[in-house]
Amino acid sequence: MTNQYNKVLYTGFTNDLQRRVSEHKSKLIEGFTKKYSVTKLVYYEIYEDSYTAISREKQIKAGSRQKKIDLVNQMNHEWKDLYDEL
Repeated sequence: MTNQYNKVLYTGFTNDLQRRVSEHKSKLIEGFTKKYSVTKLVYYEIYEDSYTAISREKQIKAGSRQKKIDLVNQMNHEWKDLYDEL
């Protein structure tokens, strides 16, 4: 996820993506996303089991900012909000 200017990047894990993004958009979650107004879903991956999803989240978080930007550009080069497509 990112903010309206695509300057901040946030990586997270959830078992209900639509609900979780909605919470961020409504600023219901205290912390990083609320502080930096992270409300735009620009990239996501779906996994069948939580173990694999958490492992992938850790891998993405450990990567450089450029690697995260490259992931978004591969899936969503316009950086449009994907929430309505869920």
